[in-house]
Amino acid sequence: MINLLQSRERLYWLLQISGWILFGALTVLFANVFNVQLAPGVLEGRILIFCLIGFLLTHLTRLAIKRLGLLQLPLEKAWPGILISVLVCNGLYALFTILTLEYFNLFLTPEAYSLSFFQKWLAVFLDNGLFILSWLLLYFFFHYYYDNRQRQLDTLKLESAVRELELKTLKAHINPHFIFNSLNSIRALVDLNPERARRAITELSNLLRSSMQTEKSQLVPLRQEMDIIRDYLALESIRFESRLRVELDIAEDTLDLPVPPMMVQTLVENAIKHGINTRMDGGWVRIYSFKREGAHVLEVANSGYLNSAVITAGFGLSSTQNRLQILFGATARLFIRQQEKDVVLCSVTIPLQ
Repeated sequence: MINLLQSRERLYWLLQISGWILFGALTVLFANVFNVQLAPGVLEGRILIFCLIGFLLTHLTRLAIKRLGLLQLPLEKAWPGILISVLVCNGLYALFTILTLEYFNLFLTPEAYSLSFFQKWLAVFLDNGLFILSWLLLYFFFHYYYDNRQRQLDTLKLESAVRELELKTLKAHINPHFIFNSLNSIRALVDLNPERARRAITELSNLLRSSMQTEKSQLVPLRQEMDIIRDYLALESIRFESRLRVELDIAEDTLDLPVPPMMVQTLVENAIKHGINTRMDGGWVRIYSFKREGAHVLEVANSGYLNSAVITAGFGLSSTQNRLQILFGATARLFIRQQEKDVVLCSVTIPLQ
């Protein structure tokens, strides 16, 4: 993202400098073609004034456009701002040009000095307004075209990533080992606790069905994701029994917020697989969801120690990071760290939109 912004900034300066140099060169060319006779230094001075003032004012207009956020608006909402930008920039251009020409005595004809200030300002406004208008329209056109192409590329990347990850995601989330363990646990319950065995079969069925359905979506409400997690944890609790302790702290105002499907389930599965499963006495998993500083924060904490090899080779965390940035932009992030001596924390931050 930083390299992209830097390349766009370099392209802007290249076009800005070369454009006004070309403007000056064309003015010299037209003066020679039409054999314009001027006192020594007048033509050069006028061109220098036109180019310098135009260069500075168009650059300042660009900064104002960015500060006002006009480039983020749809075109149908941005056009009043575009029109005002053209009028203000051209009006200031005419004002500073007239003042500078008068100061350096660079008007073309003696008759020009007899005109009123407003007449001279209006003449420059109309004469050079086409160049300012062309500059601003090209600037807006470039950004709207570029941003539209960028959105198309992001969509293609997301679609490609979703297709590529479908099979891996199913294997990673609802893997054969998990199904095998669940079926063995259910088989052991059939005689001891038939009612619990029936509920477990329903939970496994719900989990498989939800997994197949949500993988077709880019985003799902957190409420739906939590239903999957509860079924998943219910099945895991059969295998781990008292070795697995779960705590949920989900803020009500976050349940309808969008999240990538199976994302939180991936984090919970990693916590159980690499945290609880490796400990003889088991441990705990805590899931938090809350809003903080304009963002939706999801945290999965577990007892255990962070294994750097798991982070490097793990599919789940890397794919989650990629999906977050494609769906929500560069401000979405995921990190995992050893929070305390015996606590591993995985946190996801999604900007509120």
